[in-house]
Amino acid sequence: MFGYVTIDKPEMKVRDYYQYKGYYCGLCHQLRETYGIRGQMTLTYDMTFVVILLSSLYEEEPPLQTRRCAVHPVKKIPILRSPMTRYGADMNMLLTYYHFVDDWQDEKSLLGLTGLHLLHKKVQGVKEQYPRQAAVFLRQLRKLHTLEEAKSTDIDAVSGAFGRLMEELFVFRPDQWEEKLRRMGFYLGKFIYLMDAFEDLPEDVEKGLYNPLTKLWSEHAEDPGTFSGICGQMLEMMISECSSAFEQLPCLQEVDILRNILYSGVWMKYRKLMKDKDIPAS
Repeated sequence: MFGYVTIDKPEMKVRDYYQYKGYYCGLCHQLRETYGIRGQMTLTYDMTFVVILLSSLYEEEPPLQTRRCAVHPVKKIPILRSPMTRYGADMNMLLTYYHFVDDWQDEKSLLGLTGLHLLHKKVQGVKEQYPRQAAVFLRQLRKLHTLEEAKSTDIDAVSGAFGRLMEELFVFRPDQWEEKLRRMGFYLGKFIYLMDAFEDLPEDVEKGLYNPLTKLWSEHAEDPGTFSGICGQMLEMMISECSSAFEQLPCLQEVDILRNILYSGVWMKYRKLMKDKDIPAS
């Protein structure tokens, strides 16, 4: 994924920060143990959020463990792993695999082809264990590829394709929480896609690459503040819907961490971009 769903560390309690770090390191170790160093390299903040959310919702309180790693070879560090950590690791690898598929089909990228060969055997087991997620991931990525190839300016349709992928990822199993989790995942997915497009826009315009925001930018090229404000409003709508669904879930453990991410952390990149452009963030 993209790394936008992260914490706002200055606004966190010390205890919550180390708890978050424990989940992050737990996912890192799970990826290493299950998929090796290549798996460990796919670690993201976004999937850490999913692990914490699902662990909280299903009351899977992870036991505290200690491990050494390449980053901390001398002193053992505390890690937190629940059954949802393994799910997060599996979904991370599945997304990475399909990203390589897309790179190879779209650009005939040698990196994509190499990734396919390296991950194919290990991902086969994930696809068999989670056929629902695997089928939707592939279908939505193909739809996204088609829209991007057509240079679609329908922002809702393009971001919605990634949103539907994310909504499937959030549903660990069909149950009474499925509707709320789908809504969370859908709007968070749209937010992630739009934020990525917003961050990449200057480079994409310069290089003549596809970006769903290009048309909107061309309409406000002489007033960057207005363009950024419109984008900010769209992003705010996505997070508002996501957060509303979250507040309807009975999450108690780690709720302060989850709220820190949803109400502040997801805006870290946007605020930085606005500061770099010397534009007040809304």
